[in-house]
Amino acid sequence: MLGEYRIAGRRASDIAASVERGVAEGALEPGQLLPPMRELAETLGVNPNTVAAAYRTLRERGIIETAGRRGSRVLPRPVSTARGALRVEAPPGVRDVSEGNPDPALLPPLEDALADAARRNRQTSHHGLYGGPTVEPELARLARAALDAGGVPPGPVAVTSGSLDAIERVLAAHLRPGDQVAVEDPGWGNLLDLVPALGLRPVPVPVDDDGPLPDGVARALAAGARAVVVTARAQNPTGAAVGAERAAVLRDVLARSPGTLLIEDDHGHCIVDLPLHPLAGSTDRWAFVRSTAKAYGPDLRTAVLTGDPVTVDRVEGRQFVGPGWVSRLLQLAVVRLWTTGAIDPAEVAAAYGSRRDALIAALARRGVLAHGRSGMNVWVPVADETGTVARLLHAGWAVAPGARFRIAAPPGIRLTVSTLTGDDIGPLAEAVAQAVGPVRRRSYG
Repeated sequence: MLGEYRIAGRRASDIAASVERGVAEGALEPGQLLPPMRELAETLGVNPNTVAAAYRTLRERGIIETAGRRGSRVLPRPVSTARGALRVEAPPGVRDVSEGNPDPALLPPLEDALADAARRNRQTSHHGLYGGPTVEPELARLARAALDAGGVPPGPVAVTSGSLDAIERVLAAHLRPGDQVAVEDPGWGNLLDLVPALGLRPVPVPVDDDGPLPDGVARALAAGARAVVVTARAQNPTGAAVGAERAAVLRDVLARSPGTLLIEDDHGHCIVDLPLHPLAGSTDRWAFVRSTAKAYGPDLRTAVLTGDPVTVDRVEGRQFVGPGWVSRLLQLAVVRLWTTGAIDPAEVAAAYGSRRDALIAALARRGVLAHGRSGMNVWVPVADETGTVARLLHAGWAVAPGARFRIAAPPGIRLTVSTLTGDDIGPLAEAVAQAVGPVRRRSYG
């Protein structure tokens, strides 16, 4: 069952550490069946309850899954192996379109905003010391006004260190290890890592250009998912955006399960020109997250979060006994960027949109189907993911392998258009067409 690897230990913590060490070293492979608890207890000379406690720890850490009589297996993608590690290093001379970063030329300079924030922070009553507000009032006011304009239901505002921090805090506030979370597939690789890292079980939901398929969400909820995570616009990696009709159907599906925790990620705010159609408020517990990363710079590490009062209160309560607050200097810098019009959202959206649309059109002319309704990424379904990535690398292009973003979805590759110029579009499209091979028209749903 385990080959030559031998699980060792007398205490639950030691047994769990032995299994995790075997996984990290590759001696225990994904999908490998572990011994039944009583059998392992007899081998180690310990009480079966000790092994049960070790297996419980491993489940909570996202290392194994237990399926009743089918036994316990190493997870197909243990959290010790982050999806971000599934990348192609671009050697000298190879153009890298794999990273998903915004175009530095479209990000605003931060010097004046940070200097202004420092001056304003010194002038506050708390002088940037302990005991000040966790959320700068002006940031909350501006954020709430923008949320109101987008149709997001009323709710208090909190500030977190980016979208993923917000999502992690909301999930931890309501769920417990073993709970199921419906996630988009293909979807954001960091989220697909986070869910099992919290001891939760991801349930893949297919997506198309309009976002999560309602039937997929309904199936996940019927199967016991307690939470659903949806990307409003600029979905990573497919560029999907939830349209008005899709939003209406999804609201109906969610309303039939009012106890579901709904999390919406609108990281595409200010970089897309499609209207927002929020799902927030369809369930009793919900959270809506908006980060500054794509429009103003990932290193700001700032996101605003609103939601129902219970959810926001739990997030802020846990935050208070941890980091306490997100730097008020950064919050004031964001206020400065917002109030001075540091970027033109329409101009930024048009820049990304023109590059994205040009690449999709160039691929279509070569018989290659691609997706990218919004944002800065283009998703190309392929028959042979590994071979396509390798052939593109040989042709001078490093792309992101779809394995970074998939659970059960068919293979694909992700191309980031952020820094492409008009002269890049044709050569990249031609290289993709040659690398994809003869089987080209594939769906990603």
